[in-house]
Amino acid sequence: MPQDRLLVGVFGAPHGVRGEVRLKSYTADPMSIASYKGLTDESGQRSFKITSARPVKDDLLVVRVEGVGDRTAAEKLTNVAIAISRASLPPADEEEFYHADLIGLRAETQDGERIGLVANVLNYGAGDILEVRPDMGEALLLPFTRAVVPVVDVKGGRVVIAPPVEVLAREDDES
Repeated sequence: MPQDRLLVGVFGAPHGVRGEVRLKSYTADPMSIASYKGLTDESGQRSFKITSARPVKDDLLVVRVEGVGDRTAAEKLTNVAIAISRASLPPADEEEFYHADLIGLRAETQDGERIGLVANVLNYGAGDILEVRPDMGEALLLPFTRAVVPVVDVKGGRVVIAPPVEVLAREDDES
């Protein structure tokens, strides 16, 4: 996806026969996605306007999309990722980060030793997790907390990692 676009959700399966479709929202407030202007697919080629939305649970919504009036049309949206121009979103507040800004940052220890690169930001319901890919070996999954990631320097292109004891113990066992 182009750097000037941010992923904000993905369409799921149709809901019923009248053109409604499920939508998994990646926004902090899941319902806010319905008010965004300029929603497109990842390439920016197809535009979408959400005309109504209702929550199902957590970050899952059922939405109506302009021009989608039946189940067949809704089926064509299944697994289509939704993006928005970065310029359409407000700048992140202090101590807040867009996931896209974290991916690709160099991960290093407090002593400046390179650990790897941030490959992804995951969330399975208990908080954000940084997936750090070292130059060699398996990926590290680290909680994105101030204790484990005390420094996030987006402009400097790095995050500082203070690995939890569990990670340090594992590395000691392997050496």
